[in-house]
Amino acid sequence: MIEHLKVTSDFLTSKGITNPQLGIVLGTGLGKLVDEITIEQEIAYSEIPHFPTATVEFHSGKLIYGTLSGKKVLVMSGRFHLYEGYNLWEVTYGIRTMHSLGITTLLISNAAGAINLNYKKGDLMLIDDHINLQGGSPLAFKGANTFGNIFADMLEPYSKKINDQLKEIALENNIELHEGIYASVVGPQLETRAEYRMLQILETDAVGMSTVPEVIVAKQLNLDCAAISVLTDECDPKNLQPVNIAEIIEIAGKTEPKMITLFKELIKTI
Repeated sequence: MIEHLKVTSDFLTSKGITNPQLGIVLGTGLGKLVDEITIEQEIAYSEIPHFPTATVEFHSGKLIYGTLSGKKVLVMSGRFHLYEGYNLWEVTYGIRTMHSLGITTLLISNAAGAINLNYKKGDLMLIDDHINLQGGSPLAFKGANTFGNIFADMLEPYSKKINDQLKEIALENNIELHEGIYASVVGPQLETRAEYRMLQILETDAVGMSTVPEVIVAKQLNLDCAAISVLTDECDPKNLQPVNIAEIIEIAGKTEPKMITLFKELIKTI
């Protein structure tokens, strides 16, 4: 595993990707941040040694390096999920790669369903905490301690300092930004009414199929981390409607400009 990471990192360094300060993971329907970057290098995942390949049709599958808000950033445009058949090492390989290249801060976006019925389609939610319902840990493999403490402290998985900055930026830009608990499930099927009721009992505010493995690895690697969910559907078990994936992508696209503003303004301060 270490050898694979070294080969991957050496390849990317040879392509001119050096000393990125921030890593960014863009979720479902959330790829337009790339348009704000002064791009120096753009490499398809399929060209990178040992890198997984995104299989979800609305994930582009590119690693992008350049400048955003005056800082060097490395962006994963498209992520990996357990439901694609990857294991947790592969799901989080991009985070370990970005860390090996030098990032110290990780920003994550995702599309999620609103469990909190006060939250609506098109809202943004800053993740304050999470519940891992994926049935595993990306730190639970032989040799994981090679990369750091496997008993990673999850008291503050999401940086309070960065979250406070994001809330202040949202206020300054008149952007409504909820804050809540994100539950991560395997998928790819959506949840049943009974499962939504369970998530309400667990006091979660949103549910999705990503992010938590990446955050756990970020904590092992001592990366400052923040994540924002774009809420693309309302998960009311008493009034559940059929899910329209095209509508989810459309809502994510309409809400994305607000998220881009938050990330761009935040990066200026880091």
